[in-house]
Amino acid sequence: MPKIKTHRGAAKRLSMTGTGKIKRNKAFKQHILTKKSQKRKRNMRHAGLVAAVDVASVRKMLPYMG
Repeated sequence: MPKIKTHRGAAKRLSMTGTGKIKRNKAFKQHILTKKSQKRKRNMRHAGLVAAVDVASVRKMLPYMG
């Protein structure tokens, strides 16, 4: 049985927390920032977690992550 290939795009964007949850960065922080409020931009600095419904598909893309 051959090894499963890791989805390299997902591997570069996602990481694991200590408790095994999948951490992600928040979207919409790259450009057109003048119309976004300071509070909204500040909240986008912090990492979020992958939603529970998406965890199974992410684990398929990252078979060797944790």
